[in-house]
Amino acid sequence: MTGATGFVGAETLDQALAAGLQVNALTRRAQPPRAHLKWVPGSLDDAAALDTLVRDADVVIHIAGVVNAPDRDGFEAGNARGTMAVVDAMRKRGVRRLVHVSSLAAREPDMSDYGWSKELAERHVKASGLDWTIVRPPAIYGPNDQEMLELFRMAKRGIMLLPPEGRLSVIHVADLARLLLTLACEKEQSQTRTYEVDDGTPGGWDHQDFGRAIGHAVGRNVRTFATPQWLLATAARIDRLVRGRNAKLTPDRVDYFCHPDWVVAKRKQPPKRLWTPQIATEDGLKATVDAYRAKGWL
Repeated sequence: MTGATGFVGAETLDQALAAGLQVNALTRRAQPPRAHLKWVPGSLDDAAALDTLVRDADVVIHIAGVVNAPDRDGFEAGNARGTMAVVDAMRKRGVRRLVHVSSLAAREPDMSDYGWSKELAERHVKASGLDWTIVRPPAIYGPNDQEMLELFRMAKRGIMLLPPEGRLSVIHVADLARLLLTLACEKEQSQTRTYEVDDGTPGGWDHQDFGRAIGHAVGRNVRTFATPQWLLATAARIDRLVRGRNAKLTPDRVDYFCHPDWVVAKRKQPPKRLWTPQIATEDGLKATVDAYRAKGWL
């Protein structure tokens, strides 16, 4: 597994170990030991570490990637070249099964450097000759997530500045992790398939409705405002000046956020006999709020 110390990876790792699976996981920093887990020091640009990671593996779940980078090369390095390195290591060791975590952004590669890099990574996977399955999650939320934290903090203040009118799909991290492990242990139905997955809400969420759902989870009746793209772009430039490389709102993300249709395609959803979401978003948002408060984040 790559990305096991990140938001999605940590949940997937916990579920894998709870199921009694033996896991090799890549890490750039020292980690505490756990039963049935071998930490492999290294990164995606370390061929020796990747060779150790995939040696004797039955399947690789590739989760690692970057959601924020200063330029296109940064996205390409973290998402496309990193994926190619994993594919190369698998081919050299004869490991056939790959579950690759992409993004719904790959559907619109011309819209952002992030989406472009994720689509390029998908092309590497599809050309690999491996037994692959690609998963394109939409917006992912849940305990320990810091990408959506600002939305919850705005809701606590009673006012939410949201993208212009549009719709999006969302998924709880635990549901996504359960799918990844299901796919890791199954390939007959899912080989060479690209899946788009969500919480099961038909047609996704209107931006305003999702904002109000977050407000309800926080315990506030929030006022939501559709923010013009030019204003979000201005805010992104200010955020970059203030927080530099740590900026959460970037020009690349503004284009992504303002796209009106980030709803999963029904025809690309996994068969219900294989997987269905189990966490209602209203319940998942409330549990996320409780976790944020327990950590002192909210």
